[in-house]
Amino acid sequence: MSSKSTGAIIVGAGLAGLVAASELIRAGRRVTIVEQEPAASLGGQAWWSFGGLFLVDSPEQRRLGVHDSAELARQDWFGSAGFDREEDAWPRRWAEAYLDFAGGEKRAWLHGLGVRFFPVVGWAERGGYTANGHGNSVPRFHIVWGTGPGVLAPFVRILDEGVAQGLVTVLHRHRVDELVTRDGTVVGVRGAILADDDAARGASSSREVVGDFELESQAVIVTSGGIGGNHDLVRKNWPARLGTPPATMLSGVPAHVDGRMLEISESAGARLINGDRMWHYTEGITNWDPVWPSHGIRILPGPSSLWLDATGRRLPVPLFPGFDTLGTLEHLRTTGYDHSWFVLTQKIIEKEFALSGSEQNPDLTGKNLRLLAKRVAPGAPGPVEAFKQKGVDFAVASTLSELIESMQSLSPHGVLDGDLVEREVLARDREVANVFTKDAQLTAIRGARRYRGDKLIRVASPHRLLDAKAGPLIAVKLHVLTRKSLGGIETNLLGQAMDARGRVIPGLYAAGEASGFGGGGIHGYRSLEGTFLGGCLFSGREAGRAVAAQL
Repeated sequence: MSSKSTGAIIVGAGLAGLVAASELIRAGRRVTIVEQEPAASLGGQAWWSFGGLFLVDSPEQRRLGVHDSAELARQDWFGSAGFDREEDAWPRRWAEAYLDFAGGEKRAWLHGLGVRFFPVVGWAERGGYTANGHGNSVPRFHIVWGTGPGVLAPFVRILDEGVAQGLVTVLHRHRVDELVTRDGTVVGVRGAILADDDAARGASSSREVVGDFELESQAVIVTSGGIGGNHDLVRKNWPARLGTPPATMLSGVPAHVDGRMLEISESAGARLINGDRMWHYTEGITNWDPVWPSHGIRILPGPSSLWLDATGRRLPVPLFPGFDTLGTLEHLRTTGYDHSWFVLTQKIIEKEFALSGSEQNPDLTGKNLRLLAKRVAPGAPGPVEAFKQKGVDFAVASTLSELIESMQSLSPHGVLDGDLVEREVLARDREVANVFTKDAQLTAIRGARRYRGDKLIRVASPHRLLDAKAGPLIAVKLHVLTRKSLGGIETNLLGQAMDARGRVIPGLYAAGEASGFGGGGIHGYRSLEGTFLGGCLFSGREAGRAVAAQL
């Protein structure tokens, strides 16, 4: 077994780990990053992301006429989080600190690192309840120019500089199996060296062991992510409040997001909290060109698609597309089926469908203005059109009867009630004829179009689904898509891991998803979106600065 000493060890080369490393590098400290995946996967899940960041009262918001404030953001955050446990003490404090960050230095800090933003701010998790309930009262989803790779770029650059300066060692294919403790202090890691593998970014890599290693350090920062790629672990932690876990799910993250380091950290004394809090999407579609097992892509929908359960019944208010992720998941788990449906038109798909992921947005990721201009031109974005043509979950037809027949062919026999689908579509279409309506979704659509960003590129003008000029008709079969762990290692505001008695574990820190994005669950029960990358940035920065001050 090889063994050597280093200043600080970071377990995991995702965004939180790279941010923590950048703080250590800038402070002139030595750091070793150990990562079980090949070098191609540097940056972890963040690379695949849409690059959305939660900011409060930003210049981008103000230019679009959005009036935001720290008070409104706090109302939305705490109304969504629903903190209600003794274990929420540190998560509450992290939430307060993060809100100060998001409304304060976050944008300037990122801007100083070279990060720039798309000028139209998205409106995610719109809620639809009361003022103190779940959801964003205003648009806050700021898309980074360059998407996920654009978020990662400055920290990868700093990492490369640190390597050139001799401050950083990056050990890919090193899987940590144990945190080494001595007299109650974490003093290093040991584990297995895995065989070299040329697997592409995100693809499954070999677990063949070719050696072992041990490293000593003055501090270990765990930034290994959550459990979204391990469906068995997702089901084990699935909360009763969300019903029974789905028998089949798609994966919104690579298979290596397996939760191993959470159990390993717990074995070293760390306290894991809020493991039953998780964030999964209900708008998942099967990737026609998969990278990892059960690879799914999330539709980022505008508010106009008609949402039906597996039988054809319309979802209740306010479970419209883009309004309440976990509320929709909870409702759908009561239906007895693992899928649901969007019914829409070509006019809606052209204006309202975006796909989550850097690779699904080549215009924003590649900073390509020519491609970007097509978002306001006729026709669906190229990646969306590719799914419509090649995706197994899409049905396209010129008449409603033909569409229903196609939907039934994609459903288990006897599940989808065609007469019910027809009644729901016709009833909804009758409401469009009037500016007055009792249909809350149509009211929400008209309200959304009062926001310039939505009217410009996000929300189609209200129209009948059976309007031939808006066609063809489209149906999309939707699946549960695993994504984020909202709980994790309990930490204080320095990122130090806590034990079951509320004491700091000397030498052990955690950041990113492994720490519930801060404290063991900064989001409480629900996210406002744009807060996962932001949580990695903030918790990684705080842990990195704390360790740098200690060394």
